[in-house]
Amino acid sequence: MRNTRRTLLTAIAAVGALTSVAACGGGSDSSASGSGKAGGTYNFWDPYPQFDASSAWGKLVTKCGTDAGVKVKRTSMDTTDLGNKALLAAQQGNAPDVMLVDNPVVSTLVEAGILNKTGDLGLDTSSIQKNILGAGVIDNASYGVPIGANTLALYYNKTILTAAHVDPASIKDWASLTAALKKVKTAGKKGITFSAINTEEGSFQFLPWFWGAGGDLTKLNSPEGTAALTLWKQWVDGGYAPKDVLQNTQTTSWQEFATGDYAFSENGTWQLGNADKAGFPYGVLNIPGQNGGSAPVPTGGEFVTVPVQKDSSRYDVSKKIVTCLTNSTNLLTTDTTLTYVAPTAQVQAQQVKQNPELKPWVGAVAAARGRTSDGLGTKYPTISQPMWTAVQNALSGGKSPQAALDAAQTAASKS
Repeated sequence: MRNTRRTLLTAIAAVGALTSVAACGGGSDSSASGSGKAGGTYNFWDPYPQFDASSAWGKLVTKCGTDAGVKVKRTSMDTTDLGNKALLAAQQGNAPDVMLVDNPVVSTLVEAGILNKTGDLGLDTSSIQKNILGAGVIDNASYGVPIGANTLALYYNKTILTAAHVDPASIKDWASLTAALKKVKTAGKKGITFSAINTEEGSFQFLPWFWGAGGDLTKLNSPEGTAALTLWKQWVDGGYAPKDVLQNTQTTSWQEFATGDYAFSENGTWQLGNADKAGFPYGVLNIPGQNGGSAPVPTGGEFVTVPVQKDSSRYDVSKKIVTCLTNSTNLLTTDTTLTYVAPTAQVQAQQVKQNPELKPWVGAVAAARGRTSDGLGTKYPTISQPMWTAVQNALSGGKSPQAALDAAQTAASKS
C-alpha cells in the first residue's frame, strides 16, 4: 500500500470537501470496527443510515452475506463520515471488507491506495453504462461497481405553465426556457428554484448549465463558463429565480417548488416520491443545453468497493457479496427503494416498465457524466470549491460573472 500518513490526511481533507448531494444523508453510527476472521464475519459499510436491518436494503445485505457463507456486520453512517472513517481505518489496517461510497470519493480513496481494482478481483463491469462507471475509473482501471445513479432534471408545475400559455415541449434551449420564465412572471407566478449554496450542492446544480454551454472544469473562466453563470445571474436579477437560491439546499429549494407557486425546480431523481405528494400535476424535462439538446448532468450515486486487506484470501467472499448486491434482480429492488436509475440498460428497462415516470430520468442519466471523470479525480474538490464561491460572488452582486470566474480559476490553478 502506498497510503502514507500525509497522503491519508490530504485525502481526508478532500473527502470533507465533498458532501453527499443526494437524499441519502442521515445520522452516523460509531460502531464501525475492523475486519472479522475469514469465513466468519465480514464488515460492510454504507451511507444509508435511514435504512435499518428490517428494511429491504438491510435484509438484502444480510442475505448476500448468508449466500456467501458468512455473517455480514453492517455499519451505516453519513457519506462524509464514512469517507473519513474509511481512510482512518485503512491507516490503522482495519478497513471494512466491502464499502459503499459516494462516487466522487472513489478517486480520493484510490489515491490513498486503499481500494482494489475490479479487474484484479474478477468483478465484471462490462454491462454498466460507461458514463456511470466513469466516476470510478482512474488511469483506465475501475475501482468499484456502481449500485445506481441519480441526477438532475427540471420538474415543472403543469397548472402554472398552462395558465401562462407555456408548452413544455417548446422548451428546447436556454432562450426558450428564459422566455417561458418571462411568461410565467407576467402571469403573476414565480419562475424557477435551484440551489446555489456555497457547498458541493451548489456546484452539483450549476454543472448542467456549465457543461450545457460547453464548459471545461479545467478552464472555469472560459466564455462558456461565463455564459452559464451569466444566465443564472440574469434569472436572479430579473426576478425569475429567488434571491434565496444563495442559501437554498436542494431540499429547501424543493420545498419552495412544493408550495405550488413556482413553475420549475431543478432537482433530483430522489424527489419523485415527494412530487407525487405535492398536490399538483407535474412533469419532468431534461435540462436543456445552451443551444439545444440535453445538457450533460452530474451523476450522483454510490459505488460498491472492496478495500485493500492484509489477508487477501478474504477477497473471494467479498467478491461474492459485491456480485450479489449488484446483480440484476437485486439492483432492481435496491434502485426502486432508493429512487435511483440502474447502471445497466437491462434493469433500466425493467424500471421504466414498472414506473413510467422514470423514463425522462433514464434519458438524463444517459447524458450524465461523473464529476471526477475526464481524468480530474482528486483535482475535482479543488475546482468545485472555487466554482461554488464564484457562483455566490456573482449572484450576490459582489463580482461580475467574468470576474468571479477569473478569481475561481486563479484559486483552482494554485491548488
